[in-house]
Order: sequence, then structure tokens, then C-alpha cells
Amino acid sequence: MEKDKKVLFSEITANPAPLGLMGFGMTTILLNIHNAGFFSLNAMILAMGIFYGGLAQVVAGIMEFKKNNTFGTTAFTSYGFFWLSLVALNILPMMGYGEAADSLSMAAYLFMWGLFTFFMFIGTLKINRALQVVFGTLTLLFFLLAIGNFTGSALILTIAGYEGIFCGFTAIYAAMAQVLNEVYGKTVLPIGEVK
Repeated sequence: MEKDKKVLFSEITANPAPLGLMGFGMTTILLNIHNAGFFSLNAMILAMGIFYGGLAQVVAGIMEFKKNNTFGTTAFTSYGFFWLSLVALNILPMMGYGEAADSLSMAAYLFMWGLFTFFMFIGTLKINRALQVVFGTLTLLFFLLAIGNFTGSALILTIAGYEGIFCGFTAIYAAMAQVLNEVYGKTVLPIGEVK
């Protein structure tokens, strides 16, 4: 009977992945438009980082936990807190809490996120092609940003910005494919299920 309740619960809960992917995708695009040099790091990016990239992804991660999805829980909760920590790195020094992170410490921070993302990418090899592209381009983005911060190269950071815009759009595609495919009950946008 208890097993039947678990199966029933998982069948009636919504798929939280599109929420998490949209929170990640939209926020990533906006931050990387900044990284590509189009506008300054402003309150719009910080607000997206707190609420949509941050809190919405944490909520999605908790929902994935309820669906017994370890990969989704780990990904969305981690990246939600990545966005919250990135915002904190920018605003805490302004509030007098600690010194601003220098380029070497930012390189270390971004490298660690790249390493984490690389291992998550390996997990996507058993899921679908759309997520492989999202996590593959995100791994590249983190390593480009780490190298750009370590070397101080404005060119690498600009390239990372454009690559990050692409990465964000791949997440939006993966999110909307899941939403539209479910709504229409057929494949509207393919995600390349791994067989």
C-alpha cells in the first residue's frame, strides 16, 4: 500500500525541470549579455540572480527531491545556490561584509563550479541530448570564465559571454521542449532521449 502511494504521488506531481531550466536559462543569458559587454552588472541581473536563477531553481530542486530524482535535486538546488552566492559575492562587500573577491579567488570559485558541472555533464549522458548540450556548454562557460579571471583576459571573458548566451538559450529550449511536448502529448520539440 505504501509503495502504491509513492507511485500515485509521483504520477500527480508536475515536472519541475522546466521551471529550473527556465530560471537557469534566462538568468544565464542576462548575465552573459553583460559579460559580452552590452551593459553593466546592474540591479536587473542581481534581482534575476536572487529570485529566478536562485530561488526558483531551489524550489525546482526541492520538487525534484519529492519526485525521487537525485540528478534534478542536485542540479537545481546547487545552481540555485550558485546564483544566490554569486549575488552575495557582489553585494556583501558593498554592505561592508568582507572584501570584494579578487580575480584569483573568482577564478577558483568558477573553476570549482566548472568541475562540478563536468561531473553533472557525465550524468546527462544517460538522460537526453538536450541536457547534454546544456551541461556541456555550461562546463565550457565556467572554465572560460575561470581562465578569463585567472589571466585577466578581457577577450576570453567576452568570448565566455557569447558562449554563455548560447548556453542559456539551450536551457530555455530544453525547458520549453518539455512543456510543449507535455501539453500537446507528442514531440513538438525533440530532446533526443537516450535509449
